[in-house]
Amino acid sequence: MQAYSSTSLEDQGIITGAELNWNLGTGPLVEAAIRNGEGILAKDGPLVVETGKHTGRSASDKFIVRDAETENTVWWGKTNVPMSPEHFAALKADFLAELAHKDKLYVADLYGGSQPEYRVKVRVINQFAWHNLFIRTLLVRPEASELADFAPEYTIIDLPYFKADPARHGCRSETVIAVNFSEKLILIGGTRYAGEMKKSVFGILNYLLPEKGVMPMHCSANIGPKGDTAIFFGLSGTGKTTLSADASRTLIGDDEHGWSDTAVFNFEGGCYAKMIKLSAEAEPEIYATTKRFGTVLENVVIDPVTREIDLDDNSLAENSRGSYPIDFIPNASEDNLGPVPKNIIFLTADAYGVLPPIARLTPDQAMYHFLSGYTARVAGTEIGVTEPSATFSTCFGAPFMPRHPSVYGNLLKERIHKGGVTCWLVNTGWTGGKYGVGSRMPIKVTRALLNAALDGSLNGVQFRRDPFFGFEVPVSVSGVDDQILDPRATWSDKAAYDETAAKLVQQFVDNFAQFAEHVDESVRDAAPVATLAAAE
Repeated sequence: MQAYSSTSLEDQGIITGAELNWNLGTGPLVEAAIRNGEGILAKDGPLVVETGKHTGRSASDKFIVRDAETENTVWWGKTNVPMSPEHFAALKADFLAELAHKDKLYVADLYGGSQPEYRVKVRVINQFAWHNLFIRTLLVRPEASELADFAPEYTIIDLPYFKADPARHGCRSETVIAVNFSEKLILIGGTRYAGEMKKSVFGILNYLLPEKGVMPMHCSANIGPKGDTAIFFGLSGTGKTTLSADASRTLIGDDEHGWSDTAVFNFEGGCYAKMIKLSAEAEPEIYATTKRFGTVLENVVIDPVTREIDLDDNSLAENSRGSYPIDFIPNASEDNLGPVPKNIIFLTADAYGVLPPIARLTPDQAMYHFLSGYTARVAGTEIGVTEPSATFSTCFGAPFMPRHPSVYGNLLKERIHKGGVTCWLVNTGWTGGKYGVGSRMPIKVTRALLNAALDGSLNGVQFRRDPFFGFEVPVSVSGVDDQILDPRATWSDKAAYDETAAKLVQQFVDNFAQFAEHVDESVRDAAPVATLAAAE
């Protein structure tokens, strides 16, 4: 049964002769996707689809319209690339012309944000049924009674087979993601990768919420048995989804949240997890979702006869993904929110193998590392990235932050001080050497150290001061090999470690130069020290 809104597409200036499918549920959307030849059902129930050549975000094809609204509010540069209003107008006209001739369209009216006073109403118009199922899964679904009077504040139109014209539309290629904050319209074309839609909503909230005093965050979040909330910052592949899906804690969400005066709230109603090499032993809660009807598996290899899936096969994509409703995780929060946090964890996948598995940060060090956003890009999360490489992504989410990083950094600093929050840096990357020499940090070690940090027991152990980075590192933790706590001790060539650490420190220093004038002296003083003598 369809749930129509009193605000029609015609009311929005969208004229089409297409059969409109409004606010369909999971079953009808799965059936439509199969009828349309968009995917097939796996043995245990999930819908399996392929996204073609775009198996990750097309970061270089995203643009924001530069006009009176955004001229002085958006941080223009390499990440936030401008598009002229004239080029957007041409793109919009061509999108509307394309919509006019479609046979079928799927429309979903959804919320971005779980805390009612801070959520945004988003309408998504899709060419694919499975795209509509994806975004319906990932955003917050209104109650049926709320749909009749739903008046969208922002609209996303996603046409995977639309081909942009760089000369006419002012873009880079046939793929385009164009954001117009004045018209409250986002146009996505030339890519079948569904994640572009969810990140577009993230960008909307990252633009709107700071003016309301709410901190938008690229993080996962969960709640401990004593009601203690923890938030996990980190880019794709650093462990946000994995580490927040802990059977002993209640999951708020795995990727995008807001921190208001009263709560940490999920922007979404679902999860979007990496599937490659997923195992029942290491990640049982997430693995179980691969055997559920309602899960969508992207670029997961499937046997067309037996319908068995192979999560270890990366022949379609290293960035194979699964989307599923958050309540597929057994211990998920019913209302997608929790108390303000007691602990903040910055996750990094250190490709150099220099950082310890866990370190305690001062508030100034936390601000420094938040603005730095150091990690390794993991293969497959962006087009052209085939192996991990060191990178700095401001606020652990630069591609999704329209405003200047200092806006988000200052909000975080204020909230850390106000709440007396303890901050930790956790390396889920390499140990015993850099990428290609060392090995990935064992997830059991990461979980043990995190549990000790979150239950407070880690605060009672002996710490040493790291000679390069200045943060505090535990010397010994029950159940964890002492050697792994000291990354230098895990390297067979200590001189090589010192040289590599100094190189990484210098990259931190060079990167942070862009923020120096926007932060207090105490934050600048939290910088690491690039000297080989420091390790002697």
